[in-house]
Amino acid sequence: MRAGMQTRRTFIKSAGLGVVASPTLLYATRKSGSVLPIVRAGEHTYEVIHDWGTLPANIRYGNTHGVCEDAQGQIYVHHTVHATSERPDTMVVFDENGRFVRSWGGEFKGGAHGLHIVKEGSTEYLYLCDTQRGVVAKTTPTGEIVWQLGYPKETKVYTVGADGTPTLKYSPTNVAIAPNDDVYVADGYGSSYINQYDANGRYIRTFGGPGKEAGQLSCPHGLIVDRRGPDPVLMVADRANNRIQVLTLDGKHVRFVEGTTYPCHFSEYQGMMVVPDLFARVTLIDRQNQVIGHLGDNGPESWKTLRTGARENFPAGKFVCPHSATFDRHGNIFVVEWVEVGRVTKLRKV
Repeated sequence: MRAGMQTRRTFIKSAGLGVVASPTLLYATRKSGSVLPIVRAGEHTYEVIHDWGTLPANIRYGNTHGVCEDAQGQIYVHHTVHATSERPDTMVVFDENGRFVRSWGGEFKGGAHGLHIVKEGSTEYLYLCDTQRGVVAKTTPTGEIVWQLGYPKETKVYTVGADGTPTLKYSPTNVAIAPNDDVYVADGYGSSYINQYDANGRYIRTFGGPGKEAGQLSCPHGLIVDRRGPDPVLMVADRANNRIQVLTLDGKHVRFVEGTTYPCHFSEYQGMMVVPDLFARVTLIDRQNQVIGHLGDNGPESWKTLRTGARENFPAGKFVCPHSATFDRHGNIFVVEWVEVGRVTKLRKV
């Protein structure tokens, strides 16, 4: 996340949202005697485990920006690396119990952002965004680079000057993959376009662009190819427009989805979407894109005093700046936050 965010809307349109369950915060005592918060939205209940995963002593989180799970149940966290970290590795991998497995990715230090995982045949690949260098990389789970995309000069939009200097700002934030393996890159921190490539990184088209009208975008921060309906569509976290926007796979407007304030990204599990919302909550949306409820809501202004502060000031059972989230194969949710010391929270389904 970058500075200079727009002010939150003072209201959320309620038309078509249906009944939204109020967030509930309870506490549960574990066998060990420790007490963990419990949050609920509708029929969905989760135990809140903050600071999940044990980092080695020589790695310290910077802003925790991306998270995903592989087929073996391993959890990948993409972070910018704290200034005091001895190792520069931006990718940290844990087993399902939170034990450290490996780390890599020093070349993405400072710009580590979007993270997506896809299985192609019997092999899994990661897609990473580096907002600082303006790079999208396809890698193996252990960090070997398959290909990289830089400034999209192949387009008619992202031109270069006579001296080869880019004419538009380009800072990719997240990636989505279509059923045919086409790659969609959101230029969320750059010029608010989405660029589409084939599976080998060959350019296809550009759509979106800055604005508030249907089909236009303002900080398309995250995106997912939504396969829950009869035809796949592209769901975009149109963040600075305070909305989710649904587009066809060739970039035509379909509809808006209301109910989020500053949506960042998506993950889907059994028809339900989780949407991390930078304004201190995590939203659950059902198959019809109706809001089920919000988890860990700490109010839209809390991040201003908390995100650069000490970890001990982060409220238990509440969020500060949720930036990315993913369901695991059991329906648990992992949330990573845009805070200077990083935070990984596991919402364990109960």
